[in-house]
Amino acid sequence: MIGHVQGRLVQKLPPLLVVDVGGVGYEIEAPMTTIYKLPEIGQDIYLFTHLVVREDAHLLFGFATLEERRLFRTLIKVSGVGARMALTILSGIEADEFARCIQEGDTARLVRLPGIGRKTAERLVVEVRDRLKDWEVQEAGSGAAAKTSGGDPAGEAVSALVALGYKPQEASRHVHAVAGDGMSCEEIIREALRVSVR
Repeated sequence: MIGHVQGRLVQKLPPLLVVDVGGVGYEIEAPMTTIYKLPEIGQDIYLFTHLVVREDAHLLFGFATLEERRLFRTLIKVSGVGARMALTILSGIEADEFARCIQEGDTARLVRLPGIGRKTAERLVVEVRDRLKDWEVQEAGSGAAAKTSGGDPAGEAVSALVALGYKPQEASRHVHAVAGDGMSCEEIIREALRVSVR
């Protein structure tokens, strides 16, 4: 229904974004892999989107690439994996790395993602492998983290990790283990996610 959104980024509170499109502010949830690639607040952005319609809400999810959106749509078709868990998975691992784990049956790497137990990891490998068999894994690239202005970056990072499925104490522990002076919220989240999946 809504294939993409192009507009001005007005708010960034991971995993929530607000994008102004012709005077209308769209609330869009995005994985951290997308948020890392966003420009500064006030700049124009383009996101591929997926709309989830529920009885009680219409939720819009945004992605930097078509591959991320394709993977999200693949994940939400797996039994027991909803939109929130799919967003958490995409926040903790790049799309190409996830595809590689599925193709190689690397459940050990998948269980290190928040909310993924052994059974869920095994189900992901079984149910997603055929859907990703044509996925061409690219070499990992490095993107610069976008800066979020103002606020308490560590506090925002803890809130973002809790929204992604971490328990508050666990989120706080990971954030405070990596947070440093001058780090943006996105940089803290990226490091916290990296540490939590080792």
